[in-house]
Amino acid sequence: MIFQSVLLQIFQKLNNERTISSAYHLLRGKRSGQTIQDVGIFHLHNYFGILPKLLRKKYDEDVNKILEAGYIEMNEEGYFQLTNLGHEIEKQSIPLPFDGWHYRGNEHLFFARLSLVVQSLSHNRSGVSKFIPLQKDEEIQRWVKRFLMAHHYQNGLLQEKLAREIINSLETVDVEERLKAIVINRLGGYMTPGFTWQQISYHEQLEEIDVQLLYIATLQQWIQKIYSLYAHYPLLGEIAENVRIDIPLTGSALQTAQLFKQGLSIEEISRVRQLKSSTIEDHLVELAMNDPIFPIHQFISDEDKKLVLTAVDDYDTRKLKVLHEVVPHLSYFQLRLVLAKGNDN
Repeated sequence: MIFQSVLLQIFQKLNNERTISSAYHLLRGKRSGQTIQDVGIFHLHNYFGILPKLLRKKYDEDVNKILEAGYIEMNEEGYFQLTNLGHEIEKQSIPLPFDGWHYRGNEHLFFARLSLVVQSLSHNRSGVSKFIPLQKDEEIQRWVKRFLMAHHYQNGLLQEKLAREIINSLETVDVEERLKAIVINRLGGYMTPGFTWQQISYHEQLEEIDVQLLYIATLQQWIQKIYSLYAHYPLLGEIAENVRIDIPLTGSALQTAQLFKQGLSIEEISRVRQLKSSTIEDHLVELAMNDPIFPIHQFISDEDKKLVLTAVDDYDTRKLKVLHEVVPHLSYFQLRLVLAKGNDN
């Protein structure tokens, strides 16, 4: 039911504005211009990419359950809207504190490193030098080897320091103890395999996908605490290195952003990069979503910005086609910028 609650929270924002597939692409973190645009327009940053391996079959199954429960209605073209019952259920659900936009699934990289470090230290403590690593990724294995060697793991002090950091840092995370236990129980060591999703699911009496969502939200909050208190948890901070994306732009958008900040116009950037002006506009919308001081005034006046925001409220829509009919003197690019920034600036 947690997954269905997450779907309803997303559907509430997309209500009758997008097809049912939009939420699927959002949850998987699809890097298409449309999905990135939807993140900005509908303020869906938290949910972006939180389930990068979500199967379409599973998604469709839960959408059908929501349909059968009478929470949403859908037309033949795939557009949907929440029913009155759906709105009531959505209001009762408690949003999980995801930060998908800044992690993009990288919280799993942190845990993969941590789990292999813990497994290695546990076997070292038990005098066992050879074991089958829990993490098969060779890059993670190389990273962990460098980490262990840099901290002289063989003297036994690293294990004690890391254990203390794990315990103390988790105490600062404001979530239920059972959620912290889900994360810890995924760790394994000598003669102690980590719990499978199926085992945790059985223990919690929840579907596996619900357990995974609780795990992801807790893991992201834990990493954020580690970052904010780095001086107290240097080992965990090192393990979390480059996990959070502070400049969450696509590679191409980042190149455009650099040229824009040098003072180049859309036309000039288009010529330099040999890309269509519409593509450069897509990049600038993405930049506007991420840069709190993006100079939107360069492209639209305060008066026109207010007209757009008023139209959004009056017509209860974020559909570009509808808004363009209300304020036809503005381009779709200008409309998208305003929707991406909202009331900022």
